[in-house]
Amino acid sequence: MSNNDDLFNDKSEDYARARPRYPQQIYKFLAEQCVSHESVWDVASGNGQASLGLTKYFDHIDATEISENQIANAFAHPKINYSIQAAEKTNFKSNSFDLICVAQALHWFDHKKFWPEVKRVLKPDGIFATWGYSWILLDAEFERIFKRFILDIIEPYWADEIQFLWNQYQEITFPFKKIEGPEIELSVNWNLYELFEYVRTWSAVSQCIKKQGSAFIEKAFEEVEKYWGDAEELKDIKMNFFLIVGRNGV
Repeated sequence: MSNNDDLFNDKSEDYARARPRYPQQIYKFLAEQCVSHESVWDVASGNGQASLGLTKYFDHIDATEISENQIANAFAHPKINYSIQAAEKTNFKSNSFDLICVAQALHWFDHKKFWPEVKRVLKPDGIFATWGYSWILLDAEFERIFKRFILDIIEPYWADEIQFLWNQYQEITFPFKKIEGPEIELSVNWNLYELFEYVRTWSAVSQCIKKQGSAFIEKAFEEVEKYWGDAEELKDIKMNFFLIVGRNGV
């Protein structure tokens, strides 16, 4: 397993600002599946984006992280309690949660240890949900330039676990009865500066900069700008988003 704390501690403030916001449709759908709406465990909560979205539908959210800096830069809310805990072992009581969710993080866990912990703390009829996104979808010319000047360069720096995310967790066995979810589109309206702020939050970009310096990302910006035009111009960008939902067995 990679050291997630090292991967995401350094840029936690940027991460909170630059990552796309999840659609509200997710939280509404999950609330509709839950029998009660007392408590949620947001696992590997990062900046608390999902936790914040869930406050509209649930009474209390426990958000856990292994990164102190991520929690330090997380969204504050009276319904959210942040704590530093590993996903695979927590101090929560058994049968505590109506919903357990993992946003953009399940690929980092030790699943042999994580699933028993989920089963322990999730209520008998509780809901488990995970979602994620990976590639930027614009058009063929953008993708060609982006691949040449960024993706090909950072390829050696991706952690092995990221392949799970790219494959939308198809290789991960889920110990729940799956529930068919709605079609959800994740899109952003960004200028070129915002796009590159987001790219800089990628773990592989961060590792590549540490090893090679930042010249490659500056060169990439120049090349993408030729395609983009005015760097301040906003463009609609889609992410290939997925959602997996299941109900605990009684």
